[in-house]
This record gives sequence, structure tokens and C-alpha cells, in this order.
Amino acid sequence: MKTGIRHFFIFVSQEALSCLFPVLVFTMLAVSHLFKDIIPRYDFMLLTCLTIQAAMYYTKIETKDEVLVICIFHLLGLAMELFKVHYGSWAYPEFAYTKIFGVPLYSGFMYASVASYLCQAWRRLDIQILHWPHHNTARVIGVLIYLNFFSNKFIYDVRYVIGLLILYFFRRSVVVFHLDGSAYRMPTVLSFMLIGFFIWLAENIATRLGAWKYAYQHHGWTMVDYQKISSWGFLVIVSFIIVAELKMLKQGVKQSVPLTPATPVS
Repeated sequence: MKTGIRHFFIFVSQEALSCLFPVLVFTMLAVSHLFKDIIPRYDFMLLTCLTIQAAMYYTKIETKDEVLVICIFHLLGLAMELFKVHYGSWAYPEFAYTKIFGVPLYSGFMYASVASYLCQAWRRLDIQILHWPHHNTARVIGVLIYLNFFSNKFIYDVRYVIGLLILYFFRRSVVVFHLDGSAYRMPTVLSFMLIGFFIWLAENIATRLGAWKYAYQHHGWTMVDYQKISSWGFLVIVSFIIVAELKMLKQGVKQSVPLTPATPVS
């Protein structure tokens, strides 16, 4: 019992440390209105995000490889923002000097926050994967999810078809994380859902703080549509696949990561 409680608090503390970058970003969002008479909020956010990222790298909280992954996610996120804003999915109504086609450059860091969390958690919890799908299968699913974020404006939204593929190909996949010498298992699909749900909660906070606005929020803040949970869930899957594949590529892994039997969660 005492071991379980200790491991629970270790898990919570490691998760909190893994969320350092997104927490700092949300904190800056919360205080950004205090500086709006000095500098536009979106410009303030870009400067603070760059400063936070640099500080985490030079203090060795993040590694060089993790910063590289975060930069990739920033670019992927920025591309999606440009597309979604162009087609009116959401908007950034405030003025800023660092906006391109209506999109502030800091917005890519919202996606980079997801990558930062995944990279940090992967290292801090010594995450390993059992029964990962074949690399080509995982990569194709990741590409399909990302492309569907764009193509659903022109053709039928196939996210639920892709969801069935995910349930099938990841049905045996298990995330193994380590706490104080003990190993715990969680179905990979369940981890996708949990992370997506908590990001949706964070999105409610972000829109409340004015990070961006959906069309139905321009006349007053309302809770983000529950359908966005699935959107974030799919984004998490893309992010997870990219991070996992890069980790495996660096380790020279050809198939699923071999592990010794892990102690199941009681």
C-alpha cells in the first residue's frame, strides 16, 4: 500500500515536471494582458516562448534532440494553423507584428508543447513500447491523420475510419513506464485517449485566456466543443508516433522494443 502511494506521488511529480513547458506557456498567457499596453499580446507570447525554450535547453532540462523534435512540431503546427485560420476554423483577432496571414508565429508553440511533454515524459518515466506496429504501418497512419486535418475541408472526414485502423493495429501495443525500479503497463490506445482529454481541458483554459477563439466564442467564452477531444486525440497520436519512431530510429530498433516482463498495475 505504501509503495503504491509512493509510486503515485512519483508519477504525479514526474508528470508535472514533464508539463513544465506548457505550464509556463499558459502562465504567460494568463499574465500577457498586463503588458498589452507595452507590446501586443501575441508578440509578447512569441518572445516568452522563445525565452522559455532557450532557458530549458541551456539549463539542460531539455536535450538537443528534444529541441529538434519541438522545432519540427512547431513547423507542423504552424502549417496547420495557417490552413485552419484561412478556412475560418478559428481566428486570432488581436493585432500583432509577428502575424503571417492572420496567424501569430507563437501559435506553433502550442503544438510544440505537446511534443515537449511527450519527450520529457518519455525520458523521465523511461518509457518503452511493447508490440508497436510495423514502422511503415505506424508512419502511414500518422500521415493519414495529419493529412485528414487538411482534407476534411474538401472531402468526407475520415477520422473515424482512421480510428478503426488505430484500434486494430495498436490493439496489442502497450506503454511501459518505470517508477522507482518498478514497471507499469498501460494500453497505448488508452494513453492516446487520456492525453487527448487533458489537452482538451487545457484548450478550454487557453481559449478562456484569449490564446485563440473559435467562431462560437467571439460573442463570449463558452466551453470548447466536445468533438475537439477526438481532434486532440488524433493530434496526440500523430505526435506520439513521431516521437516513438524518432526514438526507435535513434536506438536502431527494427521492430517492437524488446522488454523484460513488466510488473502489472495492481
